[in-house]
Amino acid sequence: MKKKLSEEQEILALKRAAKYRRQFLGNVSHELKTPIFNIQGYIHTLIDGALHDPNVNEKYLLRTSKSIDRLISIIEDLEVLAKLESDELALDLTKWDFIDLVNELFDFFEIKASEKNIKLSLDSSLEKLLVFADKEKINQVLLNLISNSLKYGKKGGNIIIAIEKGVESSLIKVSDDGIGISKDNMGRVFERFYRVDKGRSRSQGGTGLGLAIVKHIIEAHEQEIQITSEVDKGTTISFGIQNDKSI
Repeated sequence: MKKKLSEEQEILALKRAAKYRRQFLGNVSHELKTPIFNIQGYIHTLIDGALHDPNVNEKYLLRTSKSIDRLISIIEDLEVLAKLESDELALDLTKWDFIDLVNELFDFFEIKASEKNIKLSLDSSLEKLLVFADKEKINQVLLNLISNSLKYGKKGGNIIIAIEKGVESSLIKVSDDGIGISKDNMGRVFERFYRVDKGRSRSQGGTGLGLAIVKHIIEAHEQEIQITSEVDKGTTISFGIQNDKSI
């Protein structure tokens, strides 16, 4: 009886894996087709005469360039995600200052934030927070989270990174007062290609893979990630990071 149950579970697992692969390939195909078809359309328009029309040729070349950039972003995110999921991406764990990284990223996003009059701020009395983690990967985590908050943030809003230092690890909270996420969507935000606002996300260049990558990076550090949100009030994503223990 136990053997039969085990076989049934194995068959069920194989069916789920096959369904997941079909959905994943379907999603990849859909995401890649959009920029490819756009590029094809723009090039055909240029070939058909727009190339020699100074009133429109630059516009179509810029649109082609934007679609190529989007295609590259999707492929790069897929590559990162594939490595993370197959454990091929080894972590380079080193000691570094988390607050320095936050300030560097605030400088990086300063112009983009000013376009929507969004204020970037750090909520911490700490001058330093020495952590033991992969700096490049945590940089990618914060890049994705801040970028998301800017995309969905309200004009004149706020993005706050708060730090709660613990003994073994610290809790990092990235909060905004943007459009928020409904309870129905909350459980799916870390899924590949899942978007709360599909049209808006695509129009702003999102690949739909950013939060999936964030989740894998944090879990690769053996830490947890959580999300709380309320529609029209904002979103907070929290994750742990190990404190440096060296003297």
